[in-house]
Amino acid sequence: MNNKVVLKVKGLTKIFKEGKDSLEVLKGIDLEVEEGVSVAIVGTSGSGKSTLLQCLGALDIFIADLSEKQRTQMRNRKLGFVYQFHHLLPEFTSLENTAMPLKIRRVPAAEAQKRAEHLLAAMGLEERVDHLPSQLSGGERQRVAIARAVCGSPVCLLADEPTGNLDRETAVSVFDYLVRLTRDEKLTLIIVTHDPELAARCDRIYRLKAGRLIAEK
Repeated sequence: MNNKVVLKVKGLTKIFKEGKDSLEVLKGIDLEVEEGVSVAIVGTSGSGKSTLLQCLGALDIFIADLSEKQRTQMRNRKLGFVYQFHHLLPEFTSLENTAMPLKIRRVPAAEAQKRAEHLLAAMGLEERVDHLPSQLSGGERQRVAIARAVCGSPVCLLADEPTGNLDRETAVSVFDYLVRLTRDEKLTLIIVTHDPELAARCDRIYRLKAGRLIAEK
């Protein structure tokens, strides 16, 4: 029995315009990803990898039949996002940052806290729940960011160079946690990375080249 398709785009294009000039970054992208599958998107710097991820996450306005409110609701409930920089709120603890997506939904505080504690423990951060971002290492901050992205139980996690700002050893450790957590939570993972060794650990690899997506694995 085939797994459910959780993300599908067909003929996706993206053109940037500046005055009379225009640049077609994405040229008819087709992509279909099933539930629980991990996908790596690789390519040279400036090839449009982050632009593609933004489109997949509806951060770019390409879903014409959804209002901005509907797009926001979809992002909050269906998608999780992790970036190269953690973007944690400096005045909140690891626990509070992690629980933020549920607080936005007005989930009861006790339920939100329990979920956040579970995810932080899964990321090896049970001793860091009350620490502020300034009291954490770079790798710990990124693990909190991953826990926050997963806290709202999305169906798909989109990660844009999540280990790109870390040293090699820390990057591998954070990626290990990321893969383990997405598998435990049965999430679909789409990750943009410049690291071929990390990409190779995903179920599928696509290369973005000259605006087109080419399957490599």
